[in-house]
Amino acid sequence: MSLWRNPDFVKFWGGDTVSQFGSQVTVLALPLTAVLTLAATPFEMGVLSAASYLPFLVLTLFAGVWLDRVRRRPVMVVSALGRGVVLGSVPVLAAGGLLGFGYLAMASLVLGVLTVLFEVAYQSYLPTVVRSEDLVEGNSKLQVSASAAQVGGPALGGWLVHVFSAPGALLVDAVSFLFSAGGLLAVRTKEPKPERSGERRPVLRDIGTGLRFTFTNRWLRACVLEAGTYNMFWLVLESIFVLYAVRRLGMSAGEIGLVLGAGAVGALIGSLVAKRISTRLGTGPTISLAMVTGCAAPVLVPLATGPQPVIFVLLALSFFIGGAGTTVANIQVVSLRQTLTPSAMLGRMNASYRFVAWGTVPLGSLLGGALGELIGLRPTLFVGAAGIFAAALWIVCSPIRSLREMPAAPASDAEGVAVS
Repeated sequence: MSLWRNPDFVKFWGGDTVSQFGSQVTVLALPLTAVLTLAATPFEMGVLSAASYLPFLVLTLFAGVWLDRVRRRPVMVVSALGRGVVLGSVPVLAAGGLLGFGYLAMASLVLGVLTVLFEVAYQSYLPTVVRSEDLVEGNSKLQVSASAAQVGGPALGGWLVHVFSAPGALLVDAVSFLFSAGGLLAVRTKEPKPERSGERRPVLRDIGTGLRFTFTNRWLRACVLEAGTYNMFWLVLESIFVLYAVRRLGMSAGEIGLVLGAGAVGALIGSLVAKRISTRLGTGPTISLAMVTGCAAPVLVPLATGPQPVIFVLLALSFFIGGAGTTVANIQVVSLRQTLTPSAMLGRMNASYRFVAWGTVPLGSLLGGALGELIGLRPTLFVGAAGIFAAALWIVCSPIRSLREMPAAPASDAEGVAVS
């Protein structure tokens, strides 16, 4: 049955789609608030980025254990509403002349905490709404929305910054979280109450169980190590990209938005063809080929020199190819993770995965800011691009490359550990 006929998925998908568009405005508007409104330094840009991702390193594993013990939808609703309130406070303070870098960094930190809770619950909740055989289709549709938002969101963000200022543009994302919460509240499928064992297991024991499950599985291990490496070096590049584009390349907010939008166009195309490619090539070859392509593309960023039109085309091409490649790969990877993991382990697996995949992001952000100060912006972009390309080796050198189709889902014991 097509997921278009699943009303609960459509509600969930609809609310998420609106929120995705709003969040893409923030991707541009938040760093521009620091650059244009607060005149942030390269190191402060690294701190700002690190603050939003630090909770992934500190809280993710504990969140995964907790979310395997409670219903996930209420947590997602509260997280969405909380992010709306925090984002809405920034333009209010800016309008009163009270916004400082310290508050902006603290707001990024709180947003990161709420995002950890939402994101860990999000991928664990989807199998409640759709059947296991529909996971690839469900993840593809969610990715189509994310990619479509990435197409229009940055360009919209650039226009909103131009018309209303960078802090004012953040109000769009604040409102969008109301739609996310509303879509979740409209879902009628009752989320099963988590099974409880007779004894109350220690939190650290459950964290260890999730980490062991993730790292002893040869497919999951390759995916999580690739993601951690990729994200760390992507943040080395991303944390200074806006600063580099504005101060060294002389690009406007609208031009930067269009470059980011080119990446989203690639991601949208990738999400539309991902299932067709995997059907033709198989799961493993699709992940390998797409990952290598996506990880090679960022090298064009520091190589973009010459007349302004040439720079714009090279940057747009880099983001387009990177967006297409990584999206095709990630749709397969997310579906593979959900297929391999028993329901009772999903929260801990996703938390363990994100602990590594996103826990390296603050390190990358701080490294990018520090290197930007020490060796300059363009050399730092080369460091980031080289690290991103190396990340693909985790997949290419793993058994994933020979995986023709999704493996069968394992059974699990009382603690959610897969058993043979």
